[in-house]
Parts: sequence; structure tokens; C-alpha cells
Amino acid sequence: MAGRDLPGIGRYTAAAVASISFGEPVAVVDGNVARVLERLFGGSAGREVVWQQAEALLDRASPGDFNQAMMELGATVCAPRAPQCLLCPLYKWCRSRGADAHEARPKRKRKQAHYMLARKGDSVLLVQRPAGLSRMAGMWELPEANSAPRTEAVLAKFRHSITDTDYDVSVVQAPSSLIQSLDGNVRWFTRKQWQKTALTGLTRKVLRKLAPES
Repeated sequence: MAGRDLPGIGRYTAAAVASISFGEPVAVVDGNVARVLERLFGGSAGREVVWQQAEALLDRASPGDFNQAMMELGATVCAPRAPQCLLCPLYKWCRSRGADAHEARPKRKRKQAHYMLARKGDSVLLVQRPAGLSRMAGMWELPEANSAPRTEAVLAKFRHSITDTDYDVSVVQAPSSLIQSLDGNVRWFTRKQWQKTALTGLTRKVLRKLAPES
């Protein structure tokens, strides 16, 4: 699998890069995908079993599209709380159908996150997450804002869930001085390029809404 031997690149990131960027037939399992599979097959399974289930269901002709669809399904429809079962394309085959949605669960965390969107023609500016991070290492995302933006400056707001945390996300227009202030690996991506790049799920959600196809 591409990138698995690089320092700081774990199984999830390597699989995401391999399938989305290079079209390799490998499954991706994050918290959202694991939740979809556990509900689909009716019960909590071990981590390795969930990976095996994802591999068994993988569309090997379009692995990148399949993996992104599974992540998006878990983030938007098969949500941690109040899943929209009647809208789910897997409803017919799902053994749980939201049956575990009202079970007692540990209280979820609530956090705020603020990001900036810089555009140049049809390109957007993205930064790469450091390789040493424990989560989503090496993936690309929007630059983070240092503080909460003024209400009138917000381009859009999103709700985004990762494992046990719900994020209230604000996106603002990036200032012209942004590029000079950023550290690390920073690049401009056209729409065609970022569609084939290993992005964080939140970044892909934001770009689909704020950088629509012209």
C-alpha cells in the first residue's frame, strides 16, 4: 500500500491516500465508516473485523469514490445521534436501522473549529497535516484560523462529527497575507487536483459547498 512505510503514516491515512489519490483497491475505516458497518452488520465488532468488512464491501473499480461515500454517509446520514435511517441507501440491508441510537452512550464532546478559505481563480489553498500526528497524518486541509471570527465575516458554518466529538465549524475568507504566515507544506490545488487528493472529511465537505464546480 502506498505510503504505509513512511514515518507517521498509519493504516487509515495510507489507505486513504492509496485509494483516493492512486486508485488502489484498499478500504478506508475511520470512526464514521466503523459506525456504518457496525450498524449495518448489527453489533460492535473488533477493529480488525471492521476492516475486513470494509474490504469485503469495497467497490474495487472505484475505491476512492467508495471510501469517500462511506465516510460521507457516516458523517451526514448514519450520524452518531438521530441517524436518518429512512434516507440511508443501506436501509434495506441494515440490521440495526438506528436501533442503537437511543442506547446509553458516553457523553459526546462539543468543540469549535475555525478555518480559512483562500481562493485564486479556480484554485484553493491547502496545508498538509504533519506526518507525526496520531490522526489523519499527512492529509490535506484548509488552514486553521487563530481565533473565532466575527459573525459577519463567516462564509459558512458546518456541523462535523469525529468519533466522540461534535465540532461547530466556521469558515471565513482568508486574508491576503495568509500565505506568508503559514508553516509547513502549503499548496494551491485546482478542483480537479483536490478531488483526487487525500483530504480530511471536513475539508472535502467544505470545498463541495464553497468551491462548487463552475
